Amino acid sequence: MNPPRVAVFPGTFDPFTNGHLDLTRRAARLFDRVVVAVAHSPAKGTAFPVEDRVEMIRTATRSLRQVEVVDFADLVVECARRLGAHVMIRGLRAVSDFEFEFQMALMNRRLSPSLEVAFLMPSQQYTYLNSTLVKEVARLGGTVRGLVPRGVEEYLRARFPGVGRAAAKAKGARAAAPSDSGPAPVRPARSRPRAASRARPARARR
Repeated sequence: MNPPRVAVFPGTFDPFTNGHLDLTRRAARLFDRVVVAVAHSPAKGTAFPVEDRVEMIRTATRSLRQVEVVDFADLVVECARRLGAHVMIRGLRAVSDFEFEFQMALMNRRLSPSLEVAFLMPSQQYTYLNSTLVKEVARLGGTVRGLVPRGVEEYLRARFPGVGRAAAKAKGARAAAPSDSGPAPVRPARSRPRAASRARPARARR
């Protein structure tokens, strides 16, 4: 019996987006076991502690039986060795990602020649999406619905209480604005017939 094919999907995931979830699902169709490895990354000044990031990913991937979530604070190649993973999953959203990912792949190959890198492309609707953009939208009061899983949305609301406030304010302003169809036409008032004046009898001159 062949050993299970194990892949590690490393990242900071601050926060975990629908793009990350899309890549996790794609990897789960290709490998027997997929481990989402959450980097501590203290130098990045993350918005969420690693415990919260692990929990939000576990909630989002609960329906994917072959997916596990762990955290790590050392080199990703060391994390892969501990997990028995021979493939590392990385996402490519656009050509601009390739240069950085190519350099990282070559460095990881130097550190661990047996670790292969598999690049996966997300769905077209997520090609613009990244964690930095999501945090910026949340920080400025925009809506994050459709950008992150529902459970992650709750974490963002707790971290940035103004999430969705800007969208609600804009919606209220549109509702209060006058209609573009212009003012209602003024109907001309119907002229009332004048009542017949009663002639007063002239007084006789004395």
